[in-house]
Amino acid sequence: MKTLLLVCATTSALAGPAMAQMLDLEKDELTFGFIKLTDMAPLAVAYEKGYFLDEGLFVTLQAQANWKVLLDGVIGGQLDGAHMLAGQPLAATIGFGTKAHIVTPFSMDLNGNGITVSNEVWEKMLPHVPKQADGRPQHPISAEALAPVVDAFRAEGRPFNMGMVFPVSTHNYELRYWLAAGGLNPGYYSPDNISGQIAADVLLSVTPPPQMPATLEAGTINGYSVGEPWNQQAVFKGIGVPVITDTQIWKNNPEKVFGITAEFAEAYPNTTLALTKALIRAAIWLDENDNANRAEAVEMLARPEYVGADAEVIANSMTGFFEFEKGDRRDIPDFNVFFRYNATYPFYSDAIWYLTQMRRWGQIAEAMPDQWYHDTAESVYRPDIYLQAARMLVDEGLAPEDGFPWGSDGYKAPTPAADIIDAIPYDGRAPNAYLDSLPIGLKGAQVVVGNEVQG
Repeated sequence: MKTLLLVCATTSALAGPAMAQMLDLEKDELTFGFIKLTDMAPLAVAYEKGYFLDEGLFVTLQAQANWKVLLDGVIGGQLDGAHMLAGQPLAATIGFGTKAHIVTPFSMDLNGNGITVSNEVWEKMLPHVPKQADGRPQHPISAEALAPVVDAFRAEGRPFNMGMVFPVSTHNYELRYWLAAGGLNPGYYSPDNISGQIAADVLLSVTPPPQMPATLEAGTINGYSVGEPWNQQAVFKGIGVPVITDTQIWKNNPEKVFGITAEFAEAYPNTTLALTKALIRAAIWLDENDNANRAEAVEMLARPEYVGADAEVIANSMTGFFEFEKGDRRDIPDFNVFFRYNATYPFYSDAIWYLTQMRRWGQIAEAMPDQWYHDTAESVYRPDIYLQAARMLVDEGLAPEDGFPWGSDGYKAPTPAADIIDAIPYDGRAPNAYLDSLPIGLKGAQVVVGNEVQG
């Protein structure tokens, strides 16, 4: 835990040509939660660079044990807000798991995840992976290369287990997407069975992010989907091989958000604007000048109060590279994106993608009309707050005018087939048509009854 001291308020340095315009704050002492992942960086930067202080906010950052504890802390008021899985505010608002109205005025990043398999699995996958001219594996690697390995495990009477961080995490949906794109069924949920393993070829279960490498090394799981630095940790420890990053599954996909309760946003509107301003400034700093500040960010994140992993491990993905095997280090400049490509804007179409995946795998048990998806997205994602904060920053000379999608209706242009691993385009304006286009997963009026899909 780190607590800001009041005396520091008079000494914080300006990060731009003008001073932040001080709002009349309803609440100025705040506690924010996070999980030890590199994509919590906007929180660490806003603290360390004095952006919270510039807004008159005295912030405590607290690492949380897992995503459930973090969400419960926000709902219960022990935390004023938190670094959240993008699916958490949506799931809570519609009542999957805990019921609470959570909103987000700020999207924390794009990309940042990977899928890693054990050394044993990788050796079995290799004969099915195409090679480049230099002999290295050709990327992106399809889950079609994993299918024979899963079949071999089944023939030996061995379950094929993979870890993900939470049932409504991006990691769960990305892992499921990759598996399904390769012809493997990752399983369904139903109101009576929330394991997510109904009719599954690959059994997915929850493992907290920092425990992923140790759980893989122990043989409890055969692979996992997680954010950094825990894929790179497997490479450094020599216990596994990342086979794909999420930017190779879906280019510039949304990742984490900053979540607060709807009650907090309503009771403390100026405080909400202030914290959003500070986080936007942090995101700008992380991406500005072609990631020139990333080395400093890595040293920051390596501290035990934040991520607490070796700086070398964090740098492997945060500085524009990603290492798949020892020595196979490839350029992926957009592995972590914090501001460019409108990364911080909370797009309704991003929210709707998460809702479609919840429906696809049975977490939303029954078919819903398109309008329900739009209405739910608009109740959780708050671009109105975001743009108000952005306008203040521009007027203060602390953010560029051209850094924000001022005229957006909240929907991105459809993601083209070329940017998604299964070559199926995504249009957030047509969620049910999108679901119908996916070969594996619930569509139309289908429901999960017992151990089978009906309808």
